Amino acid sequence: MRDRSATRRRILDAAYALFYRHGYARIGVDAIAAKAGITKRTLYDHFRSKDELLAAVLDLHHVLAIAQIERWGQRVSGATARMIDRVFADLAGWAARPRWSGPGFSRLVMELADLPGHPARAIASRHKAAVEAWFARELARRKVAAPQARAREIVLLLEGATALMLIHGDRGYATAAAHAAKQLLVR
Repeated sequence: MRDRSATRRRILDAAYALFYRHGYARIGVDAIAAKAGITKRTLYDHFRSKDELLAAVLDLHHVLAIAQIERWGQRVSGATARMIDRVFADLAGWAARPRWSGPGFSRLVMELADLPGHPARAIASRHKAAVEAWFARELARRKVAAPQARAREIVLLLEGATALMLIHGDRGYATAAAHAAKQLLVR
């Protein structure tokens, strides 16, 4: 049973790496099986389809990403403006990495834009809602007025800055978004 669990995790990790780097549509199950060091038959023993595999990858990475956000939030103390600066500075730092291609959940939904009923889109939506809810809780804890509305605006600025950094290759959009977010907080 343990070997089965370890194999499943290798498949998930291989699929995540390939989907993130190349996109969902450009990666086939043959490449995933090869990267995981298994046969295609073994892959299909764990997942009935590529779509089911994608859903499992996103479910796993949703849990991991939310845990990472929670850990990050525990390390950021002090004024709310400092937290905002840190969020956007971390985004700019992430964007500075070689071959950065933005957040996987957002990229995936754009790739599947013509498939509104695809299960991966529902998982991505749930993930983005959880990130927004985390910001709302954090802003409420910091006594920011209308924390749900401000959280929505901050997430919108994060997504917009990410898209523009991808388009223009200019990490200055993170700084501009941080400035805009802090302006929202002083209303």
